[in-house]
Amino acid sequence: MRFTTFPAAGQPVVPAGTADLVLTFRNVHNWREGATDRTQAAFDQMFAMLKPGGVLGVEEHHLPENMAGITEAGSGYMKRSTVVAYAARAGFRLAGESAVNANPRDTHDYPKGVWTLPPNYAEKDTDRARYAAIGESDRMTLKFVKPR
Repeated sequence: MRFTTFPAAGQPVVPAGTADLVLTFRNVHNWREGATDRTQAAFDQMFAMLKPGGVLGVEEHHLPENMAGITEAGSGYMKRSTVVAYAARAGFRLAGESAVNANPRDTHDYPKGVWTLPPNYAEKDTDRARYAAIGESDRMTLKFVKPR
């Protein structure tokens, strides 16, 4: 078994078709932020890394589909449909999902997005006890497979 970190720009990539499993935890929103949306490139690269039948696991801050007025850009939250669309464009098939990381106390509408909640507490001591009681963000956990 070998482990590697997802490459940053300028670093070598995992050779195509050599990985059995790729896991990413709360990264999709980071790829989407900033002047350059790197999200599709990241999903394309993960698809290329995997062997046919390989698995991609994605855990990400979850923005419910019906949330109006909260945008993915800047909030740190991503809609399930957005993540699934990036994966599908890369060639992945959604194979399963779990609510193991869901947090129903998360209302998704904080002044500084997911960073308002623990462990970041972006609002410092303002409403800290309230945010501590909510806990960490609501998250989706998705399993994708590269077709054989």
